[in-house]
Amino acid sequence: MGAGLAWEREAAGWPNHEASRFVDAGGLRWHVQVYGEGPPALLLHGSAASVHSWRDFGPLLAQHYTVIAPDLPGHGFSAPAPRRLQTLSGAGEGLAALVDALGLPPQVAIGHSVGAALLARMALDASIRPQVLISLNGAFLPFSGVAGHLFPTTARLLTYNPLVPFWLAFRARNRAFLADVLARTGSRIDEAGVDLYQRLATDSGHVAAALGMMARTHDGLYALMDDLPRLTTPLVLFAASGDRTVPPAQAERVRLRLPSARLETLAGLGHLAHEEAPGRVADQVLAAIRATAPKGRGSADVR
Repeated sequence: MGAGLAWEREAAGWPNHEASRFVDAGGLRWHVQVYGEGPPALLLHGSAASVHSWRDFGPLLAQHYTVIAPDLPGHGFSAPAPRRLQTLSGAGEGLAALVDALGLPPQVAIGHSVGAALLARMALDASIRPQVLISLNGAFLPFSGVAGHLFPTTARLLTYNPLVPFWLAFRARNRAFLADVLARTGSRIDEAGVDLYQRLATDSGHVAAALGMMARTHDGLYALMDDLPRLTTPLVLFAASGDRTVPPAQAERVRLRLPSARLETLAGLGHLAHEEAPGRVADQVLAAIRATAPKGRGSADVR
């Protein structure tokens, strides 16, 4: 199975596991959860997370939509990505093949962190045509400062020293270390959430995929920001006031690049807002869809 995690061992305790399936598409074996009724809604988690990120938010959305929530390549239980799928555009092509295989073209697209940037890239490339795109603490901008130098270097480091993910996975066995990493996002998630992240973070394949995604999508974010003014899909940016990973000021910069975008605040929450307050975030997202998506038969309007 993807990322070295054994589904046979993990399945019973994995959130929403009854909705899980494995689908071959675009040269990759994907783990994807599909549940709910109504127009299709595609949910993409951020780097280093997995479909577990939607464990409480997804079922709330599924009261109105058919949720499609995949593990990104190499994350969770999806297979490691071939090199052609390791860029922003390449991952978008792979996800488009998955959506096509499922026969569920999304009318709503919701992405967290780099998942939001990936959805914007797909919409620009016309590989999906949602009626509204929702960004939850979207990581649209290239990393600045030290991180801007670190992640391209990480791509080279992973090539020359494949032991790095094993070292990080070993460090993640220390629960205090992992809890500190999660706290630095500005979010306070429950113990069950910490457990799930620890199960992921102690797997070297998952860690390698997360590092690789952050490193290899870095340059693609420059191109995304250049292309963003061409985006015709209505975009709603949610920025958590306490986000220490993607500061709210970044959402303001995105809106300056795309003035038609709406910006809403998630007060008192951090980068993992949809995990620490799923009910409140779901209510705000559903309200934003009602206010943004076209009305009429077959639309994404929430009733």
